[in-house]
Amino acid sequence: MRLWACLALALIPGLAGAVECRDMHHEGNGYTICEADAQREDLRLFLKDDTDQVIGQFRALESMLAQSGKRLAFAMNAGMYHSDRSPVGLYRENGQEMRGLITSAGPGNFGLLPNGVFCIRDGRADVIETTRFARKRPDCRDASQSGPMLVIDGALHPRFLPDSTSRYVRNGVGTSADGARVVFAISRNAVTFHEFGRLFRDALNLPQALYFDGSISRLHAPALNRSDVGFPMGPIVGVVE
Repeated sequence: MRLWACLALALIPGLAGAVECRDMHHEGNGYTICEADAQREDLRLFLKDDTDQVIGQFRALESMLAQSGKRLAFAMNAGMYHSDRSPVGLYRENGQEMRGLITSAGPGNFGLLPNGVFCIRDGRADVIETTRFARKRPDCRDASQSGPMLVIDGALHPRFLPDSTSRYVRNGVGTSADGARVVFAISRNAVTFHEFGRLFRDALNLPQALYFDGSISRLHAPALNRSDVGFPMGPIVGVVE
């Protein structure tokens, strides 16, 4: 009876393959981690609604999805944006490219090369360094460029300083080599880039990781009874059930 009950629960939509979120500590800092299986889950990027208005808030995205009988299982801000909330770099949603790739250096964290692209394809998701992305031009259904890279082929970004004093609440994403494991992280206290990169490399064992943003970092994790509010966001990444 117990086996049949477990099988029945596994077949209920929204229970199988749910996003797993948890709090953890690494080297004295607190983080919230949400892990998704890109082979099983409906991972998407969102910017505007059907009326061409920027969604901006998790509550608005929940309401939009509910109109078609869907639920937002997880969400996080997913890249830097201008004052009008348009993406700074490459942005593609459901196959439609809204802004092109930027390969040049520039001011701010985005221009701290190497930066990268979070690329979602059917059955996988990858963090890809920008010059590599420009060479290979992978066919991403959804894509968001941000920066800097946190981890590149298992190495920390070369310009991160172990003794840096620049601390912010930060969020980002890391991916496994096969593109199946996608781990989103947001710090629970202010951390340096070096500390945040070490989380992905040393604690989460991910070879590629990308920084999304700092002071506006926010998380929607119903499993933890958490849904952050604040200034309107630009690109949002979410898992839909």
